[in-house]
Amino acid sequence: MTKTILIVDDSVTMLMSLRSSLALGGYQVETASDGQAALDKMKAGLKPSLVITDINMPGMGGLEMIGKVRALAGCKFFPILTLTTESETAMRDEGRRLGATGWLVKPISGSDLLKVVKQLLPGA
Repeated sequence: MTKTILIVDDSVTMLMSLRSSLALGGYQVETASDGQAALDKMKAGLKPSLVITDINMPGMGGLEMIGKVRALAGCKFFPILTLTTESETAMRDEGRRLGATGWLVKPISGSDLLKVVKQLLPGA
């Protein structure tokens, strides 16, 4: 069964780049332009195997979205990765406290991203 990954980022270029890399890796990809759009998709029934989110976005940012996603029924334990330019320890700690599984700093190559995804989604 194909695993679905939800990418959340306000950059159209980043969404296209990540979608391309993940699709080449055999994943089905859904996208959202901010945390609220991602949350709305999940409330409407989208059940991703993994969420990859930026932190700094207009509207609802990634940290707020992580907290809200973790509060949804059935969303407590699947992996949520951040992919951001933020590298401060305090922000990473806040992400972990809210439920982020991992923290990646942009830029990241498509092959490196796929390596991390394969670790989080074994058998995919």
